[in-house]
Amino acid sequence: MVTVVNYVRELGVFITYGVVRSVDNRTYPQQLAEAIGEIVEEVKKSLSIDLKNHPVIRAYRDFYWRVLDIDPTKQRPSQEALLRRVLRGEPLPKINPVVDAGNAISIKYLVPIGLYDVAKIRGDTLYLRKSRRGEVFKPIGGNVMELDEQIVLASESQILHVYPYRDSVETKVDETTRDVLMVVAGVSGVKPETLIDAANHLGKLLSLLGGTLEGVKTA
Repeated sequence: MVTVVNYVRELGVFITYGVVRSVDNRTYPQQLAEAIGEIVEEVKKSLSIDLKNHPVIRAYRDFYWRVLDIDPTKQRPSQEALLRRVLRGEPLPKINPVVDAGNAISIKYLVPIGLYDVAKIRGDTLYLRKSRRGEVFKPIGGNVMELDEQIVLASESQILHVYPYRDSVETKVDETTRDVLMVVAGVSGVKPETLIDAANHLGKLLSLLGGTLEGVKTA
């Protein structure tokens, strides 16, 4: 079981995480496609494009401003960007069954979700911490970054995630993935129960791929 140690809780950072074992990410069951479609339709009916005053969206925007020094109107939190896409009538990106399920849960609960291939993670203990100057991060779909004091999720020798919006190409989920580490990223102003509910709901969706959720923890 993967364990996470949180060294940056004083910044309002916390996560809920769990491992789903033995998924089949090579096929796309109709039941999963329907479940994702139902979530998308539910979100369209329950939310409007005017999101700035939604308390959960507001919490992540405030975190971007206050802690990350990022303007969230120029670089939107990942779940808000996905949600706005859906509310404009565009489909969720279709990547693979596991990632698509994670995106659906992200827009339902309005929280960022990271998904990682356990087999590609070096070590069983991960740390939420500040990056050290000169550490290198290889983001999905982007150029290699040299970090300096960013909040990261990392093992002793590998950075999986820059908090709470970028994941590493080194540990990305693909069609060969069998065991999935799911991480729901929280910030001050978001209830821990929201993260727990999101993780458990995602575990249920991944059970449609044959997966078994080992349990959910908060750090």
